[in-house]
Amino acid sequence: MHRRTLLAALPIALVAPRLALAVTEVPYVPGLIDQRLDAGETLFVDFFAPWCGTCQVQRRVINALTEANPAYEQNLTFVEVDWDTYGRSELGMVLKIPRRSTLVAIGPDRREIGRIVAGTAEAEIKALLDAALAVATGTA
Repeated sequence: MHRRTLLAALPIALVAPRLALAVTEVPYVPGLIDQRLDAGETLFVDFFAPWCGTCQVQRRVINALTEANPAYEQNLTFVEVDWDTYGRSELGMVLKIPRRSTLVAIGPDRREIGRIVAGTAEAEIKALLDAALAVATGTA
């Protein structure tokens, strides 16, 4: 392969495949948040972009935590909001989402349980999942 061809193909090769959550996630569409909250669900909302490195790290941490504790997936609804499509939408404005890689937990009473902006620490993400789980199971 010629060096010029290799260099032209390199950016494509460096694009990492999208890391999906191991948990069942619901892709956001307008109206979904209200619908799920009206149904009494506790939401874990992930403002995600497939090209975002911080988002990818958050995904790995969430995957590890949900594998270790199935109660998260059993009691929480994980919603993925595509930042490129909905980051600056009405939902983003109402929730005051500053950037991609923002995780927000919302209780069925429509109150924000907590949020993480660009944080990747396992302890921080676990604390948010635990707070959401406590609301979902009525132990908060």
